[in-house]
Amino acid sequence: MLGGGYGPQVMRSLRRDSSVTKERLTPGTVPRIARYARPYRWQISAFLALVVLDAVIVIANPLLLKAIIDAGIIPRRPDVVVMLSLVIAALAVVDAGLGLAQRWFSSRIGEGLIFDLRTEVFDHVQRMPVAFFMRAQTGALVSRLNSDVIGAQRAITSTLSSVVSNVVSLIMVLGAMLILSWQVTLVALVLLPIFIFPARYVGRRMSGLTREQMQLDAEMSSVMTERFNVAGAMVAKLYGRPDDEAAYFGERAGRVRDVGITVGMYGTVFRVALGLVAALATALVYGAGGVLVVDGAFPLGTLVALAAMLMRLYGPLTSLSNVHVDVMTALVSFDRVFEVLDLRPMVAERAGARPLPEGPVTIEFDDVQFRYPAAEEVSLASLESVARPDTGPSQEVLKGVTFTARPGQLIALVGPSGAGKTTITSLVSRLYDVTGGAVRVNDLDVRDATLASLRDTVGVVMQDAHLFHDTIAANLRYARPGAADEEIWEALRAAQISELVQALPDGLDTVVGDRGYRLSGGEKQRIALARLLLKAPRVVVLDEATAHLDSESEAAVQEALKTALSGRTSLVIAHRLSTIREADEILVVQDGQVVERGRHEDLLAAGGAYAELYRTQFEHQR
Repeated sequence: MLGGGYGPQVMRSLRRDSSVTKERLTPGTVPRIARYARPYRWQISAFLALVVLDAVIVIANPLLLKAIIDAGIIPRRPDVVVMLSLVIAALAVVDAGLGLAQRWFSSRIGEGLIFDLRTEVFDHVQRMPVAFFMRAQTGALVSRLNSDVIGAQRAITSTLSSVVSNVVSLIMVLGAMLILSWQVTLVALVLLPIFIFPARYVGRRMSGLTREQMQLDAEMSSVMTERFNVAGAMVAKLYGRPDDEAAYFGERAGRVRDVGITVGMYGTVFRVALGLVAALATALVYGAGGVLVVDGAFPLGTLVALAAMLMRLYGPLTSLSNVHVDVMTALVSFDRVFEVLDLRPMVAERAGARPLPEGPVTIEFDDVQFRYPAAEEVSLASLESVARPDTGPSQEVLKGVTFTARPGQLIALVGPSGAGKTTITSLVSRLYDVTGGAVRVNDLDVRDATLASLRDTVGVVMQDAHLFHDTIAANLRYARPGAADEEIWEALRAAQISELVQALPDGLDTVVGDRGYRLSGGEKQRIALARLLLKAPRVVVLDEATAHLDSESEAAVQEALKTALSGRTSLVIAHRLSTIREADEILVVQDGQVVERGRHEDLLAAGGAYAELYRTQFEHQR
C-alpha cells in the first residue's frame, strides 16, 4: 500500500466532482480569498513550514535505512546501527510532534476561517429584506453556512497543505531516487500510466456516484424535514397513509443504500488496484535493482532505500494529477459564499440616517406607489429550488395611497383580499421600500430614519404569530432583552394570558415548541400581544390579528387589544366589526387605492364600496 497516508488522500481527490472545473469564477475571487486569509498569515506560514519539514522527514527515513545497511550491517559495525536507529527513533518522535503541531495550526486556521465566514454570512443574511426570504430556499441558505463555508475553509488548510506537501515530497523523492539510481527510477515510473489512467476513470465514476449520493441524501432529508415538522406531521396524520409514507421513504432510502454499496465497492477496487500496482512496481524495482546489486552497480542499502521511496512516489503523483479539481472545488465554495455576501439588501440604512424623534407619532402616506421587486433584485437563482426568471416588471400593488394617522388615532384598513392592505402595513415598519412617494413618521421619511429607532417605534402583530422553539420568557424578551420577570408578568396580565402561564408546570420556563405549536391559536396570539406590550411601541400595526380564532379566544384577544392600542397610533387591518366601529377613520382599499374614507356610520350612509363590503363581510357579526 502507499505510504505516508497518501491512499485516503488520493481517494478524496479522485472523488471530487470534475465538472467543477467548468465553473466560471467571479473576477477577483482569489485576491478576495487572500484578504480573508491575511489575519492568519503567520499561522499559515508556520503551518506550511511544518508541512515542508514533514516532507523532508519522509525522504530522510529511507536514506537512513540505506545508511544502516551499507554503513552498519554489511561492514558489521553495531555502533553505527545503534546510532542510526536512535536517529530514526528521534525522527519518529519529531514527526509525531510535527503532526500534532500541524493539526493545531490547521484547526486554528480552519476553525477561525469558518467562524469568520459563517458569522459574516449569517449577519448579512439576517439583514436581507423579507422579499429575499420569500424566494430563497431555507435549505440552500443553510447549505451556504455549512457545506460551502467548510469547503471554502479547506482551500486554506487541506487543499493548500496537500499541494505544498505533495509538490515538496515529489521533488525530493524523485530527486533522491534519480541520484541513487536513474535506471531503477525509470523502471519504477514505467507502471505509472497503468496506475494513473485507470485511477482517473475510477475517479470520474466515483465523482458521479458521490454527486448522485449527495442528491439522494438531500432528497431523503427533505422528505424527513417535511414530515417531521409540526405542520407537515399534522397534514400527514390527517391525509396521509402510513404504509404509503413508509414505502415512499423506503424507496428513497433504498436508492441511497444502493449507491452507497456501489461507492464502497469502487473504493475497495481502487484500493486493491492501488496495492497491486504498488506491489508490481516494488517487484520490478527489486528485480531490476537486485540484478544491479549482484553486478555491483550499487550497494544493497540503495536498493532498499529505492523500494521504500517508491511507496512515497505514486501517491503525490496521483494527487497532483487531480489538483486542478481540488483547487477549483475550494475556489467555487468561496465563490458561492461571496455570491451571498455580494447580494446587497434592498432595504438598508442610509448614510447619515437619523433616529426618529421622541413623543407622539404621526404616520403619513404621501402618494405612495409600490410594486414588489423582481427575483433578480432580491435573491439568487442558486438559492431557489425552482428558479424561473421574471419575464417582466411586476404590477403596481399600490397606486397613489395618501392618508395620515395622527397621534393616538386608530386607522382601520378594509377591503377585499389582495387589495394591498398588508402591503400598506409592511411599508410602515419598512419591510419594503416604496417605489414612489413617501412614508413619513413625524415628518421624517422612514428611509432617512435609523432602522433601530424605526423598529423601536413600530410594533407589529401578524395574523400567524410566530414563536421560537424556546421558553415563554425567552420569546417575550426577544422584544426587550433586559426585561425583568415582573415586567413580563405585567405584559402577560395586560394580554389576558397571565393566569394560563401561571397554571403551567414550568411557568415562564415552559417551552412553546416549534413555531409555538404547543399553544392554541388564541394563546399564541395573546403571547404575541404580550411581546408587543413588553416592547411598548408608539405605533401598533395589526395584520388581522384576530382572524381564524374561536369566539372565546377572540374575546380574550380583543380585550388584550384594548390595552395594546390605548394611547398609541394604530394601523389595523380590520377583520371584526368591533374594530371598525372603534376606528377613528376607515380606509377602504381596492386595487391598490384608497377609494373611500371616513367613519363607520358615515360610510354606511354613503352607500358606496364600504356599504357593499359591510353587507358581505361584516353584517353577520352583529
